[in-house]
Amino acid sequence: MRFFRDESERRREFPVVENGIFLGHAGVTILPRRVADSMKAHAETSCHQHQEFGEVLQDVARTRSLCAQLIGAHADEIALLGPTSLGLSLFANGLDWQPGDEVVYYGDDYPANVYPWTALASRGVVPSALQPEETGDITPELVEAALTPRTRLVALASCHYLSGRRINVEAIGRLLRSKGVLFSLDAIQTLGASPLDVEFVDFLSADAHKWMLGPMAMGVVYVARRNFEKCRPTLLGAWNVKSPDFIAQEEIVFEETARRYEPGVLNVSGMYGMKASLEMLLEIGLENVQSGIFENRDYLERKLRMLGFEFMSPRADDSMKSGILTTRHPEVESGAIFCKLEKADIVASLRKDHSGEKWIRFSPHFYNNTNEMEKVSEIMGGAVGVRYD
Repeated sequence: MRFFRDESERRREFPVVENGIFLGHAGVTILPRRVADSMKAHAETSCHQHQEFGEVLQDVARTRSLCAQLIGAHADEIALLGPTSLGLSLFANGLDWQPGDEVVYYGDDYPANVYPWTALASRGVVPSALQPEETGDITPELVEAALTPRTRLVALASCHYLSGRRINVEAIGRLLRSKGVLFSLDAIQTLGASPLDVEFVDFLSADAHKWMLGPMAMGVVYVARRNFEKCRPTLLGAWNVKSPDFIAQEEIVFEETARRYEPGVLNVSGMYGMKASLEMLLEIGLENVQSGIFENRDYLERKLRMLGFEFMSPRADDSMKSGILTTRHPEVESGAIFCKLEKADIVASLRKDHSGEKWIRFSPHFYNNTNEMEKVSEIMGGAVGVRYD
């Protein structure tokens, strides 16, 4: 899919392509030029005015609206917080848990979506870990089988960080809604890369520094308005507790919107960066972004299969695939292959699974292209001693 008029435009929008091939968006992304420019503009203006100059609050409101548009929510259900773990901890700690309540989670998920839930054991909550047959293969049937009359909440990731397998958010959400069970979603590995609707999600958290192509420590925290009273803010300050004229009151009264989860000043520089990245992604359209990502991912998978690589990720024709492609060669150690990639200025991720086996994780974005995937395949072929034609 064509996103740029020519290569010079691609290089202007994404300067990283001048230095090599970046395929690490499932880790910490590079910044598009417009994102860096937006953050620099705020910093420059802040040399002449205070950091919350006149337009800032208007742009905060605009950014909330962009986040809401991204996930099908209302702007007043959006808190501008990061990292992802902050939002997940707000959900875990804000609910009025009772001894014997159960929380269902996936123990082999990224730690940020494990520890907030297992730590609830100290409050008498019973953590119940899902046990899928394959890494990240969380199906509605698996979730339903784990539910009991004491299940209060199910906490899942929209996509597994290593296998790259997505979950069916709508199907699982519908199931949980019918059972009266809350649904918390760690969406960092899909938000910005795939369309997402939170109609059947109660809580969502995702930092901007992966597929949203934004800065670190600024993200999207969503709490459905129906859950404002269920999830009490656990971080308190002058921004989320009503304090007229900055005077503390005897009674704690929270703001009516999701601002109730923002205790103090925001990461405004990061907000401007995320605003710029979301404007770009929404202008392109998330369906188009996803198509571009899948085109690169699937092309690379085909090439690597021809070279004898094996995969943890779903196949190209699997509807639950994501932009993550995790692979290894059965005869050549992944670390050695990874070093070859680094020497060729190709950025990927070297990750271990639960058993300690090393895998190479590629995560291309829409602005990458098949010429780059060809180059990666050539380096991978050389690394395993296979001639690449």
